Amino acid sequence: MNDTTVPTTGSVTVSHEGGVAVIGFDDGKANALGHDSIRDLLTALDDVEQAGADAVVIAGRPGRFSAGFDLKVMQAGADEAREMLRKGVDLFLRCYMFPRPVVAACTGHALAAGAIILMTCDLRVGARGEFKIGLPELTIGMPLPFFATELARDRISKRHLTRVTALGNVYDPVGAVDAGFLDEVAEPDEVVATAIQRAAALTGISRGGLVRTRTTARGAIAEAIRAGLDEDLSHFSVNS
Repeated sequence: MNDTTVPTTGSVTVSHEGGVAVIGFDDGKANALGHDSIRDLLTALDDVEQAGADAVVIAGRPGRFSAGFDLKVMQAGADEAREMLRKGVDLFLRCYMFPRPVVAACTGHALAAGAIILMTCDLRVGARGEFKIGLPELTIGMPLPFFATELARDRISKRHLTRVTALGNVYDPVGAVDAGFLDEVAEPDEVVATAIQRAAALTGISRGGLVRTRTTARGAIAEAIRAGLDEDLSHFSVNS
């Protein structure tokens, strides 16, 4: 299927389908976002930008897009957890402001930080099935951070915004389309191929035009998230 494949860096691989770069994330488990996986995803995004990709697909492993931040790091202490969250915001904003179109192949469950990644991608193709997508933080005793609420305010349907943010609703893939986490669903074995097709259709978008539009449409939100990050993280504690 791949024209070229870059050797695996940890749980992340990069392959190319013509002008579409496919970043695969598969840790063999829940696809948790920890220090190493966040670093490897950021490196992959840097690499495909430098390689001149016309569009990007971010794909999870079968059944799991991402279960969110690594709980082992979250439980290792507030300082280490805050550093992981800070790096996670780097990843979210890198996707959100990326200079080429970004399409998510949501191959299964996408919870917490996994759902946040979906909100940062331009188009999102989800796997049909009994999968859970959403921001359940409040249901497990954690406040939803400012960076998540701001991205939700931009990408989630206004009809669902309170349910997504304040009530912690979790959706199946069809419901996630209505809520705004996804744009369409496909059969599980067709999700990645469909996402690549959608990305290929976006390869002709003006590079300079997209960069400028990212700034005008999303720049203020990204700047607000950056400016408020220290305050945001100050409210985080392991026992939140």
